[in-house]
Amino acid sequence: MSNRIFQTVIHQMKDVVARPIGVIDENGIIIAASELAKVGESRQRIKEELSYSSAFMVYEGYTYRFIRSTGKNDLIVYVEGIDQYAEKYSDMIAIALGNIKSLYDEKYDKGSFIKNIILDNILPSDIYIKSNELRFNSDESRAVIVVKFNSPVNPTPYEIINSMITEKNKDYVINISEQDIVIVKEVEPHTPHSALEAFAEKLLKTSASKYSAKFVVGISSVVDNLKDLAKAYKEARVALEVGKVFDIEKPIMSYENLGIGRLIYQLPTTLCEIFLNEVFKKGSLESLDKETLMTVHSFFENNLNVSETSRKLFVHRNTLVYRLEKIRKITGLDLREFDHAVTFKVALMVKKYLSSKPTKF
Repeated sequence: MSNRIFQTVIHQMKDVVARPIGVIDENGIIIAASELAKVGESRQRIKEELSYSSAFMVYEGYTYRFIRSTGKNDLIVYVEGIDQYAEKYSDMIAIALGNIKSLYDEKYDKGSFIKNIILDNILPSDIYIKSNELRFNSDESRAVIVVKFNSPVNPTPYEIINSMITEKNKDYVINISEQDIVIVKEVEPHTPHSALEAFAEKLLKTSASKYSAKFVVGISSVVDNLKDLAKAYKEARVALEVGKVFDIEKPIMSYENLGIGRLIYQLPTTLCEIFLNEVFKKGSLESLDKETLMTVHSFFENNLNVSETSRKLFVHRNTLVYRLEKIRKITGLDLREFDHAVTFKVALMVKKYLSSKPTKF
């Protein structure tokens, strides 16, 4: 548990108690105190002596008592004084801090549990058992959101994302690496991906304005069981990878919106190369200049509409027709025909996918 939480509570209590108070950790070191100068002092002897007492002890003008949480006696609270008020104060503070620690540890254990699920570090048969131990509702609908920061930031990516999560009793923020953070978000059943994208968009805007930090987001489909979180995590990672290849300018990618890019990404590269060689024979694709390829992309963006494309490109309709005819002669594909256009579009995506691979097998 964070020492900062103990220090916050002690600071809030010091005026009420009106005498020095503090917390000693399992190593006998003061980790929180109303007198900040005492933080870091060693009281190992107290730790050893108190281990023989079932309740509390007084020593050199102080009253000491174990903080009991989840059945463990590992932390000690102290209060200056050996009178009955010191005894009552120590008891009151120990109960308060014990409850806080129990709640914190339960939350932390649940976060570790979810991390083990998404990383496939726990057997499926153990998920149900562990979820019962942690009183975890395993049948809630959840989505996995992977946040990948573009560069190191201060505060850390984990701190940035955690500060923006409001439903901390339902959502979990998990640190995967220095720049990769996972959010496991509880949602309503059948939540549309548009709602999750809106949530991610809010994170992006807040992060940019408050921390000047940029990142990309991959969103999984919604799953209805804890054991499916590992699958959801893989989906979110695939969304990031496919987005990087096919939609490089989009900061948010949903697995459900990947379309044919998802299919291409899962194909063996050898099969992709065979398909590409069959569509563009004898280097016909390489013979198309940059202007022609720009025309192709614009033609697709405007739903194969010649008039709209020529208007967007600021060229005469006949000029566009001439370029499309030139493409037909070089590749054998007439983009004005739907089937040919689909083949050409898929082939361009396959080409882009192969170009993104560092090696080919």
